[in-house]
Amino acid sequence: MTENKIFKNYIFITNEGFTFQPNTQSDIPDIENMQVIGFATGKDAIEAFEQLKIDNPYLLDTTFDEIMSFELSSKDKTYHCLKS
Repeated sequence: MTENKIFKNYIFITNEGFTFQPNTQSDIPDIENMQVIGFATGKDAIEAFEQLKIDNPYLLDTTFDEIMSFELSSKDKTYHCLKS
């Protein structure tokens, strides 16, 4: 009998990052931000994280210490324009 797994979608992010705005001349980052590390699927967040590392082995060479996961409840996308 085959085990029927229900896979869930996860996004992995870190708050260990900074961004410089385009055309900045400062050596100091303009914005402390969160960065998307990647997306993966699994029966739970731990399995999805393991799959993320398998699919993206270069992540092991980064200096990120803390990566958070959030289950995505939908594949629907909504786009927003910051300036209308």
